[in-house]
Amino acid sequence: MKAVRLHEYHRLPVVEEVPEPAVRGPLDVVVRIGGAGVCRTDLHIAEGQWAEAMGVTLPYTLGHENAGWVHAVGSAVTSVAAGDTVILHPTPTCGLCPACRAGQDMHCAASVFPGLDSDGGMAELLLTSERACVKLDPRTRPEDVAALADAGITAYHAVRKAIPLLYPGTTCVLIGAGGLGHIGIQCLAALTATTIVVVDRNPDALKLAEQLGAHATVVADGRQVDAVKDLTGGRGAEVVLDFVAEQGAEQDGFAMTARAGSYYVIGYGGTVRIPTLDIISTERNLVGNIVGTYRDLCELMVLAQAGKVTLHTKTYPLDAAAEAFQDLDAGRVRGRAILVP
Repeated sequence: MKAVRLHEYHRLPVVEEVPEPAVRGPLDVVVRIGGAGVCRTDLHIAEGQWAEAMGVTLPYTLGHENAGWVHAVGSAVTSVAAGDTVILHPTPTCGLCPACRAGQDMHCAASVFPGLDSDGGMAELLLTSERACVKLDPRTRPEDVAALADAGITAYHAVRKAIPLLYPGTTCVLIGAGGLGHIGIQCLAALTATTIVVVDRNPDALKLAEQLGAHATVVADGRQVDAVKDLTGGRGAEVVLDFVAEQGAEQDGFAMTARAGSYYVIGYGGTVRIPTLDIISTERNLVGNIVGTYRDLCELMVLAQAGKVTLHTKTYPLDAAAEAFQDLDAGRVRGRAILVP
């Protein structure tokens, strides 16, 4: 089968033939991929940022945002069958460790992360587990929802955590209206009554943000912190969701956060530098976010299949993976790039 493989860091991945995966264990599921999202994390992987953390041996197949149709199942699988349409939680988990028992399955002690630490779904077939499969309406096109598997639940998970802080009369600033951010806007609009302010440097992204439910937009032109303060009567926002967190956005995000407010770091790549006095004197909170739970994905798919969260996508054939990577890196993709085998 064809797969998108990373052979060297700081080089584009290549499409090549590899053996097809097969069921090995009783809870294994092989999925025929109908859509695989291309994420900024894939760019970071190609840059080598995850090399030490994941300890992978090159080459391997990229792709951690996957949806498709069940192709084969292990002997103990009961919740899905061949032909079912599914979206895949990005981290197959054990279900037995303390994190899984507590419902924090993205922190599973025995999880794997296909596309980061093992072969992923930018391929015709992917080996995963029953615990990763969320069954969908058979009319669903996998290419339309694939990026919800990671970008979607990452955004949803952050919003879900912030809901108790976003009562009527509050303001939530969202930095970055791209692949993750445009999902976050819709989640905020669907689940809260907060005033949504979106900050981005791209005018087209801000136009999309307005269409998706933003109440106000701010151009990141160097005055974005002052602009947010002006919109909030000088206070700042009760919650800031930073979907960029690099190139200075991480400093802006904390500065936009009101006293006793919470700054959620969702994007990554930068370094937060904050004097500890600024944290304790204002009681501002820094909150980290990674992926989301299986339950988050199930809830998000309810919103998606009700039409309350939709993905703005640009599709590419699998053979055009290098073009998709280049377009994403150059900022030519509004929303999400999707590979369709």
